[in-house]
Amino acid sequence: MLTRRQLLKSGTVAGAASLLIPGMVRAVPVPGGTLDPTTLPKYVTPLFVLRTMPRAGGGPSGVDYYEIAVRQFTQQILPPDRPPTQVFGYGAVADAASFHYPSATIEARVDRPVRVKWLNQLTTSSGSYRSHLLSIDPTLHWANPPGGTSGRDTRPEFTSTPGPYRGPVPIVTHLHGAHVTEESDGYPEAWYLPAARNIPSGFARVGSFYDHFRDEARSRFGVSWDPGTAVFQYRNDQRATTLWYHSHELGLTRVNVYAGLSGFYLLRGGATDLPAGVLPRDGFEIPLVIQDRSFNADGSLFFPSGRDFFGDVPPGGPFIPETDVSPIWNPEFFGNTIVVNGRTWPSLRVEPRRYRFRVLNASNSRFLMLKVVTNPLASRPASAALPLWVIGADGGFLPAPTRVDSLTVALAERYDVIVDFTGIPAGTQLYLINEGPDEPFGGGQPGTDFEPADPQTTGQVMRFTVGSLSGPDTSVAPSQLSLPGFGRLGSASRTRRLSLNEMMSGFFDAPAMAMLGTVGADGIPHELHWSDPVTENPARGATEIWELHNFTEDAHPIHLHLVQFEVLSRQPFDGAARPPAPWERGTKDTVIALPDEITRVKARFDIAGRYVWHCHIIDHEDNEMMRPYTVS
Repeated sequence: MLTRRQLLKSGTVAGAASLLIPGMVRAVPVPGGTLDPTTLPKYVTPLFVLRTMPRAGGGPSGVDYYEIAVRQFTQQILPPDRPPTQVFGYGAVADAASFHYPSATIEARVDRPVRVKWLNQLTTSSGSYRSHLLSIDPTLHWANPPGGTSGRDTRPEFTSTPGPYRGPVPIVTHLHGAHVTEESDGYPEAWYLPAARNIPSGFARVGSFYDHFRDEARSRFGVSWDPGTAVFQYRNDQRATTLWYHSHELGLTRVNVYAGLSGFYLLRGGATDLPAGVLPRDGFEIPLVIQDRSFNADGSLFFPSGRDFFGDVPPGGPFIPETDVSPIWNPEFFGNTIVVNGRTWPSLRVEPRRYRFRVLNASNSRFLMLKVVTNPLASRPASAALPLWVIGADGGFLPAPTRVDSLTVALAERYDVIVDFTGIPAGTQLYLINEGPDEPFGGGQPGTDFEPADPQTTGQVMRFTVGSLSGPDTSVAPSQLSLPGFGRLGSASRTRRLSLNEMMSGFFDAPAMAMLGTVGADGIPHELHWSDPVTENPARGATEIWELHNFTEDAHPIHLHLVQFEVLSRQPFDGAARPPAPWERGTKDTVIALPDEITRVKARFDIAGRYVWHCHIIDHEDNEMMRPYTVS
């Protein structure tokens, strides 16, 4: 049987990479959309520097208050000579100019709470609901508003293959990496529709947990949730770090994030931060949201509208209910264009000094392997022109700065990176490239274990052009940095054996879904659906080790809500354990679990409530690779 990766490499799968012949720098770009990415000029648009999210008036004393809405709008993502693109994005309700994809950055302080009233305003000027920009597969286990109160948050049954859902869009927002009580976590079944005038009769307007969490928020914070809204409060009682917020609805995360719903949340101050002046700031600290996207010639986003795109089932199916394959959902999606901060292949003019980059991979399925080089078309793997100094990860600063030539960034991972341009002559052009694959990542090195991304398209990210120095750089050289310490977790009271699984169709040689589960004493995985009873229920205050046994052929970035964990080790099923990479030795909330290996993490579960853990390949998350867990 051909594996999915073999199909991708052979070019059989329609949405996959084409071969890069060794010694050549040209490859056919990843298919998708009617816009040929090789026709787009690169580095003609300056990098968009994300603005700070404006606060709202009001709110209680000692709390920073925001009113942030989701709206649809037009944005120039492609170069200026191409059409604009319709997207979804967050912005401040009272400031129309703040709406952007990706969204403005929420600036927060350690131990100072932030309260956000999140509004679903996906409506027209007349108050009618807007349908989604992309195709929603109604055969998944999803929010399912048409199912009504009794059928919401289910996998519905059909007598014939349905078309895409065209109704009002459910929204709920998750602050990824936050230490937060359950009602403010953005639980996938706590979604809500916009307060539109034409919601169809019989539709569920909120998810299964919305009312429960609304009542909990009223009791805990004294807040009210109006129709089409939710009010969340973030404690910010954790280490200074880089968080991000994004859409997190059951069965819809992939399309809502792809449409634009994400943004940074920077937590500063406290004993776990560095004093002012030590790190670059004030124009020399730049958050970077890196994503892959595909476009049509009219400027619209391209995202698959049918499973035919993946190419592993016969054209036209048959699909659910005749078989077990969903008609629209695809196992993974890879775009053929790189977008940074909402612009394709941007350029940044830098001074010959140190810069701090907050890096986030917010793609659907693409792992990034980032490197700074002099020639963006150089044969891969290319020689690094400057090192990347990694000083922080998901949960805050590392124990010590780590110098690397190449940095692997999985989906949802954040890395805090210093790049030192000191001494680089004015006029020098340097390039941030990507040597990760145009296919599912399984570990290994570019050029040896997999073909790197197409150097003409997805192998390039952005350009740096060195200018003149405007003033002295008073920041500390990364090799001389002394980073704030942090306490390590104590011994664990329990070890849980958990499984990562890919479920093949009973009709085709094709995956039908991905699942999580447990591992029995005999080493056999027991796959579990989202709707199965909770199996992970740590006691409040317990420290546990979770062993992630990956029985699939792909790497999966696994995210646990609520906690920041320590990565302990990775171990092949038939080999010896090895320690985490140096850049993983801080605290994290997302970890790469490689195929045929056991990845061990340790976490303390200190807030009672209902949370989730899942794969952050969001195509997987949306089709069963997510499970609830409870802290009792």
